[in-house]
This record gives sequence, structure tokens and C-alpha cells, in this order.
Amino acid sequence: MHALLAIVIRLLAFVGKELVETVRRPGAIVSLVLGPFLIMAVFGLGYSGIKRPLETVIVAPTTSGLPHDISAYQELAGGGLHVSLVTEDRAAAESQLQAGMAHVVIIAPADPDAAFKAGQQSVIEVQIDAVDPVAGNYATFLASGLASAVNREIIKRAATEGEGYAVAAGQPDAGKIPPDVIAAPTRAEVTNVAPSTPAVLSYFGPAVLALILQHLAVTLIALSLVRERMSGVIELFRISPVSPAEILIGKVLAYLVLGGAIAAITVALLVVGFGVPILADPAAIAAAIALLLVASLGLGLLIAVLSDSERQAVQLSLLVLLASVFFSGFVLSIDEFTPPVRAVAYLLPVTHGIRLLQDLMLRGGTNSSWQFAALVVIGVVTITISWLLLRRGMTKA
Repeated sequence: MHALLAIVIRLLAFVGKELVETVRRPGAIVSLVLGPFLIMAVFGLGYSGIKRPLETVIVAPTTSGLPHDISAYQELAGGGLHVSLVTEDRAAAESQLQAGMAHVVIIAPADPDAAFKAGQQSVIEVQIDAVDPVAGNYATFLASGLASAVNREIIKRAATEGEGYAVAAGQPDAGKIPPDVIAAPTRAEVTNVAPSTPAVLSYFGPAVLALILQHLAVTLIALSLVRERMSGVIELFRISPVSPAEILIGKVLAYLVLGGAIAAITVALLVVGFGVPILADPAAIAAAIALLLVASLGLGLLIAVLSDSERQAVQLSLLVLLASVFFSGFVLSIDEFTPPVRAVAYLLPVTHGIRLLQDLMLRGGTNSSWQFAALVVIGVVTITISWLLLRRGMTKA
């Protein structure tokens, strides 16, 4: 009986110790309970649930007889497509598509009326540039809807000119037009000009790589520095010739090597196991990975100097992971968020890492080279702030 009582007392002592330690860190409790709810609240306020219209350029040759009024095409396109330009210059439209300024280019047939009267279907060419299979299917669906609307307009115009009456009256020339051409004088042929058309799994491979590397770097370096702060190792560094800058640079280099090795293995698995293409220069991909790791390590150092325990560091790292899944473009496009939330999303290294790795691996290049600079800025700012806070803490100690 006494032995059992002693066990119960010891168990209650451990329970009391853990409860007291937890209560002494109200910040940890607040971040654990309110952090996920705060992220969900920001997500709910920032995500509109409405996809941004795809920027669309219409190429209407002079011989097509089609109008050049943007509003006319916008009325036909509906809300899914935003007709930003109607032009006769096909090359200029395709240049906008390649530059990422347009998502869809629709090229009208040169003379749909003549083809209709000859009993032939005209072809409406639709060009998209999407490596994302979901986005490609969405653009194809919207473009097909616009082609159907153009069909109706051509039939309406033919009827206005008397063609419809001729068909109804059984004129000799009217019999030359097959019923299927009367029902659909044009058809849409969609061409995806993207350098690669990966499957869904292959498309998300680079995004998963970026997310893994950020979480790995943030968590490992944060726990390493917090453990040294809590165990008193930093006290020994304070009386040694080692400076705060040397501590941080040493940790960044160490985990940069570790992260680089893991990244190389993961890229090899993506290429061999899932068929993810590598279209860009491997040096550019390596640079993007290195900058992503440096920026993520800087974020991990900042978490470490702000945390008062390993537990809090882990909680903050998980909150960063949760925010990254919601706001980085991993699942939902950043363009679908409101501008303030979009600005916050660009503070996460993984946001830039996902875009750069997907562009470089699946497209062979990127129109968002500024995101390389963004990673540099994130890394420099976070490491500098971490150095200032650590130096102040070592001086006070």
C-alpha cells in the first residue's frame, strides 16, 4: 500500500511540475490555442473563394468581319475570362502569352462567313500556357464556352443577312451547308504551348520539395539554438572568443550543407520516381534551393531567439508550416487572396520557393526573377535581426 501511494505521489509530482511549467509560459499556451485560429481567421478574411478572371487576348483578323470592341467579347466571355485586348497582331498576342501577361489567346478564323457558306467549319485557335493541369483544364473549359458564344453570334449574323431564310426556304445553295455546320459554324482547337504538361502529382512535386526544405530548415536550426540557450551553452560562448555572428554563420552553413544534401536526394526521387522534368539549368535550380534554405534558416533563427523554450519553438515552427500550407500557393493560388494577405504570403520563403522551383523545373525559366531577390532580402533581414537579438542577450547575460 505504501509503495503504491509513493508511486501515485511521484506521478502527481510530475503532473504538477508539467502543469506549473506550462502555466509559467502563458505565451506558449496562447500561441498553441489561438495561433491556428488566427491563421484560419486570416485565411477566411483573405480568401474570396472566387478565381481571378483569366487575362484573355482576342486576335480578330481584318478579314474575319468580327468586331474589335472589347466590351462585345467580354459580354460573350462571361466572368471567367477578362478580355484585355482585341488585336489583329497574332505575334504580339502570343508574345503576351509567353511573357505571362495573358493566360489565354483566342485566334478567330480569317473568314468564318465564307467557310460557313461553303459548308465548312471554321477553327477558333485557343492557346494557353499552363503547366498546372487543373489550371489548363479550367482555361480550356472557359475558352470552349467562348467559342460556343462566338458560334451563336455567327449564326445570328448569318440569319440577319438572310442565310437563315435561305436554308428555311430550301434554296439550292442552302443544301450545300451540312446540318452540323449550321449548328456549329466554328470549333475550338486548344493548344497548350507550355514547355511541359505534367500530371497532377508531378506538378505538385516541386511545391512539396519547397515546403519540406523550409520546414526542415526552420525546425532544425530553431531547436538547435534554443537548446543551447536553455542548456547554458550560450553562457560559455559569452566568455569565449566566439562572437554571436560566428555562432549564427556556423549554424547556417552547417544546416545549409545538410539541407542541400536532403534537397539533392529529394530532387533525384522526384525525377526518377515521379517523372518530374528538369528543364532549366541545374545551376539555376541549385541557386533557388540554396536561397530558399538560407531564407528559411534565417526564419528559424528568428523563431529561436524569440522563443523561451524548445516547446515554444516547436509550436511556432508548426504555425509557420500551417501558414505556409494555407498562404504560399501550395494549394490555392496567391492571386485568389486579397492584397493584404498576399503581402503577408510573400514574407514566407516557401512562397517564392514554390514559384521558382515550379517555373525552373517545369518551364525551363521564370518570369518572376524578382523572387530570387526576395529570398535574399528575407534571409538578410531575418539573420540580421536574429544576430542583433542574440548579441543583446549575450551582452546582458
